[in-house]
Amino acid sequence: MGEIAFVFPGQGSQTVGMGKDIYDSNESAREIFQAADRKLNFSLSKIIFEGPQETLTKTANTQPALLTTSVALLKLAAEAGISADYAAGHSLGEYSALVAAGAIGFEEAVYTVRKRGEFMEAAVPSGQGSMAAILGMERGLLSEVTEEVKRQGTPVQLANINCPGQIVISGSAEGVKKACEAAKEKGAKRAIPLEVSGPFHSELMKPAAGRLLDVLDSITISSAEIPVISNVTAGVISEPAVVKAKLVEQLYSPVLWEDSIQTLLELGVDTFIEIGPGKVLGGLIKKIDRSVAVYSISDAESLQKTAEAIRG
Repeated sequence: MGEIAFVFPGQGSQTVGMGKDIYDSNESAREIFQAADRKLNFSLSKIIFEGPQETLTKTANTQPALLTTSVALLKLAAEAGISADYAAGHSLGEYSALVAAGAIGFEEAVYTVRKRGEFMEAAVPSGQGSMAAILGMERGLLSEVTEEVKRQGTPVQLANINCPGQIVISGSAEGVKKACEAAKEKGAKRAIPLEVSGPFHSELMKPAAGRLLDVLDSITISSAEIPVISNVTAGVISEPAVVKAKLVEQLYSPVLWEDSIQTLLELGVDTFIEIGPGKVLGGLIKKIDRSVAVYSISDAESLQKTAEAIRG
């Protein structure tokens, strides 16, 4: 077996009830959820376990909820003897990756992503920004489409470069609508509007970035113990000052997920373990390289299966 990478999901993977089985059955998982409730001064775990869905889906709740569930699962993976050589996360998931790498403590991370969610919600009034997934179009061509729409005065840009043929665009509601129409005219298979509360990973998030920097300045960031792959550069980051700068840029820059996975493949990774709710990233990774082994740890059962497979 070559190198192992842990990958952590971002917004969109949340479901009501995630993590409940490990909370009920495992003391160290329970401690993580309780630590989050204490740090945030409200019962985040109640929202995670009981919903309702629309409350959990609010960005300021989703972000700490996903981080908490992912880190609780990470803790159990560590107890089962599963470790990684590298870590990466999709957007919000990068914070889980940084916790896994020992660069940010869990409580400071959960506080930071709660604030990040609040700032992202406040950056653009509801309904004024949107995002859409464009399927079956090459990156360079879609980039030309968004640049053309932008030149006409409506902001839109590439936001998540997920895998070949799946790219998310983000910007003003008008800009995204125009870009979807233009992309379809130029041969995109489909354009699917996403249910999100704002135009994430676009220039419209710059007001949130300044506020996030203030929060990041107030927490302790250490050198990463294992290399983390940055969404912004798809390169390795480990130094505290670089980690901080890239987390700020990440808010208004595209998530280079496909490139990040290519970086990990070049570094010798042949086994990816998705830690957190859902299996979105595993699916994307398989579309990037079918030959790699992909495992998922999303509950007690999948943890056991993965542990058995890894230990061989």
